[in-house]
Amino acid sequence: MDALQRHRSLYKGTTPPWKETYRKRCVERLKNSRSRLLEKFRQTGEDSGGSTRSLLVQEVMEEEWSALQSSNQSLPSLWNGNGIRDVYAAQQEYDQLSAFEEIQQELMAQELLILEEYNSSMRYEEQYLNSVLEGMEASGQIICPVCHANNLTVNSHLTSCPCGLYVNTLGRNVTAEVLQNLLEQRMTEHMEDCLHNPTFSMAFNTDGSPNLMISCKVCDYLSVVL
Repeated sequence: MDALQRHRSLYKGTTPPWKETYRKRCVERLKNSRSRLLEKFRQTGEDSGGSTRSLLVQEVMEEEWSALQSSNQSLPSLWNGNGIRDVYAAQQEYDQLSAFEEIQQELMAQELLILEEYNSSMRYEEQYLNSVLEGMEASGQIICPVCHANNLTVNSHLTSCPCGLYVNTLGRNVTAEVLQNLLEQRMTEHMEDCLHNPTFSMAFNTDGSPNLMISCKVCDYLSVVL
């Protein structure tokens, strides 16, 4: 075994000192780039199910490596036109190949999870809107977004449900069609930045008057529907 081989054997299996910092920063950047990821996903028009092609992982890894390198000049430059594998040949003594592949696989799994949650949330929204439309077609009424069991009573002075929902709409020209549009708008608005299912509830203003609210515990989204 020559000197170079002995040197490499000493570091075989060693975790690179930058690995955990780089991994955490990549994961955080991917999470914070969710809107960009979903925009890419919508542009492709592809279902993520069964797809192994990453949409944003390499960009995230490139961006974070450049940011990490700017604060640590000893780290090598990676993406110079030929891709990430340039670093593998130059830095194998610290088992870089294994580290990068591990981080890449974790990011791809995280990306897939985000897309699966998005698809699930889209199906939920589609199912709810379909139920609203079916309810209107069948009886001219809207299924209550709070209990999902009863039809709302919508007239010139109130919107109510046997579950306890009651909103005074006197003088506001609220019809079933107007309420349907408001529900669709709020659902879509929330979906632009969050993948989780929102909930509807009744809340009271400072003057005691009730409102129909939409909220999300995950992203802290909160908006008045009616």
